[in-house]
Amino acid sequence: MRPLRVLHVYRTFFPDTQGGLEEVVRTLASHTRGEGFEVVVLYPSKRVARSERTVVDGVQVCRVPELCEIASCNIFVRGLGAFRHLAAWADVIHYHFPWPFADLLHLAIAQRLGKRVVLTWHSDVVRQKFLGRLYAPLMRRFLRCVDLIVATSENYRRSSAELARAPVPVRVIPIGIDRAHLPLPSPRRLADWRARVGEGFFFFVGVLRYYKGLDVLLRAVAGTSLRVVIAGDGPEGARLRALAADPALSNVVFTGRVDDADKCALFTLSRAFVLPSNQRSEAYGVALLEAMHFARALVTTEIGTGTGFVNVAGETGLAVPPDDPQALRAALQSLAGDAALCERLGRAAYRRVTTVLDADRMGEAYRAVYRELCALPHGAVPRDA
Repeated sequence: MRPLRVLHVYRTFFPDTQGGLEEVVRTLASHTRGEGFEVVVLYPSKRVARSERTVVDGVQVCRVPELCEIASCNIFVRGLGAFRHLAAWADVIHYHFPWPFADLLHLAIAQRLGKRVVLTWHSDVVRQKFLGRLYAPLMRRFLRCVDLIVATSENYRRSSAELARAPVPVRVIPIGIDRAHLPLPSPRRLADWRARVGEGFFFFVGVLRYYKGLDVLLRAVAGTSLRVVIAGDGPEGARLRALAADPALSNVVFTGRVDDADKCALFTLSRAFVLPSNQRSEAYGVALLEAMHFARALVTTEIGTGTGFVNVAGETGLAVPPDDPQALRAALQSLAGDAALCERLGRAAYRRVTTVLDADRMGEAYRAVYRELCALPHGAVPRDA
């Protein structure tokens, strides 16, 4: 019996970019392949002139030449043949939302192939409100072609107006983390970072985007003794560094982009992890899972998304309203002055990530979905949640 074939389609992937969604797709692909499953990830890349097959961290990848990017929507033309070939090869096509170009790909090419379709709903369309209204008819037509939508948390499912009116069944499978990608740092690396930034600081790592709320974090710690280390780079990097040039923010250090080994060292040296996001674009917060692996207390904002599922307020960390620097400052100060509280929250965070939010658990849930869909008679629909 041949393996069940799954094609993941997303707008970017490693090594072109590094972020939470790339990590989710990598983890999902690596934890569903093998044992009766064959998995390929297809994405557009600026680094290739023609379609090519390669392997990234054990995952089969097809990179196709990217034509352009408009409003965070990556577009390709020269790879349409590769997509058509892989869509015909697959038993299940797994799209990751939002990416409007994938809607067009499916409607123009894959729909006629009659394959089973899974869509993981990572986030609503949040920032591009005008473009979102133009896109809505295309999105709804595409959603009618999907067999099953997977939300990443019950919080997001309940709070999303689009998911509430989805024309197909919606289930919830939480994102899990592959903790093997987070090894303990070497003593030398720890010593190097300790010499640069010290220890016992509040830590943030991620792409520096508009919705991360890092300007609120800067206002929260300005003029205090609270030390903050911000790792990563992105569209907001220059603006945030300009804000941090204020002498009142000498307690904030920007490290720039770091690799996994450096990230693990910074997690180890930190007191707690802070994610002050203020928009629904922060749908889950994969970096929270990484912090939990290192038994770090969490500080998040309550924005009605998966961050409130990952961080159970009062159990694994603290939660404050978004865009409230005073409340954020108070939360950070409470952790800075209470080592026992940090330890208690960190232990609970570690228990949660090793049980509820584990990559094997996520992978098996998706395997079950793929098997269920492929076992259904032609034209049958899966049951609702």
